[in-house]
Amino acid sequence: MKLTGIELRRVAMPLVAPFRTSFGIEYERDVLLVRAVLADAEGWGECVAMSDPLYSSEYVDGAAEVIRRFLLPAVAEQSTVDVHVAERIFARFKGHPMAKAALHTALLDAQLRASGTSFAGYLGAVRDTVPAGVSVGIMDSIPELIDAVAGYLAAGYLRIKLKIEPGWDIEPVRAVRERFGDILLQVDANTAYSLADARHLAGLDPFDLLLIEQPLAEDDIRGHAALARSIRTPVCLDESVVSARAAADAIVLGACAVVNIKPGRVGGYLEARRVHDVCAAHGVPVWAGGMLETGLGRAANVALAALPNFTLPGDTSASDRYYARDITRPFVLENGQVRVPSGPGLGVEPDPDALREVTTATEWLPV
Repeated sequence: MKLTGIELRRVAMPLVAPFRTSFGIEYERDVLLVRAVLADAEGWGECVAMSDPLYSSEYVDGAAEVIRRFLLPAVAEQSTVDVHVAERIFARFKGHPMAKAALHTALLDAQLRASGTSFAGYLGAVRDTVPAGVSVGIMDSIPELIDAVAGYLAAGYLRIKLKIEPGWDIEPVRAVRERFGDILLQVDANTAYSLADARHLAGLDPFDLLLIEQPLAEDDIRGHAALARSIRTPVCLDESVVSARAAADAIVLGACAVVNIKPGRVGGYLEARRVHDVCAAHGVPVWAGGMLETGLGRAANVALAALPNFTLPGDTSASDRYYARDITRPFVLENGQVRVPSGPGLGVEPDPDALREVTTATEWLPV
């Protein structure tokens, strides 16, 4: 299967509501899609980098340049597409996991479509549906937050995740717990705190949270280990886990009791599966994080979340949580679950009309 070329497509996806975290407020996603064209199949990948380097050092324009200038020429030298070989080739280039994941996913999707194999089957999924959680951004007021959470629970979401930051943490969590009782509830700090805040973060302990996600800086593994010893709420790592090796180190050092797996953060779905396996070997549960993906990225995430050690509901929300119109057939909630696509590759296709409507630029790169 020789690679013919790739298309870099930029799409602008308006969010149904502004999404605020400690990194800022998003009103629209500027998404880089990668379409890999082989002689007998094509596949899609989605880059989850943000427009600005806030969540990580990567950003959309930079990811496109890395693919264009380095990754594509390197993989184009191969006589046939093999995703394991491509992964080793990409490892020559330092960093840029989101760019690598986007192109690698497109190649993997094409390879699986050509063989008639589903993403879920290839990764080792054991379920045909996965429990859906939802991430709730920072709100202007507690009444607004309560209304939002009530709506998501009414829609059927099985777990609520609240974004927190200094000044918006204890009281919002208290309000949600008191209003809704014994729901599955967790919080995400997106590196907004330091170890000096340990006593304050211990104020979350009475609320019986599933976990607190990434409270400290991504490179502060020792700080997370110290924090984990000083609070009862389980510590979950997100930004800190950039590889299976990083996950193993964090677990051994006592820096986390749970791991959030985001394929874009670790360089693709093969490494995401390795993170899953390392955590399973250590008895550490994992769950699937989200980056406001379109239906293309969501299809791959849902397939990953069907692996056996994904024992907590992930950010595998329905399409309408973020987008009035997705670029694929929408993912929907069915009794709190999202169905795992079963067709070849990702198991979903872009809707040509929807894709055309949101496309802002395309670039064909032959090889």
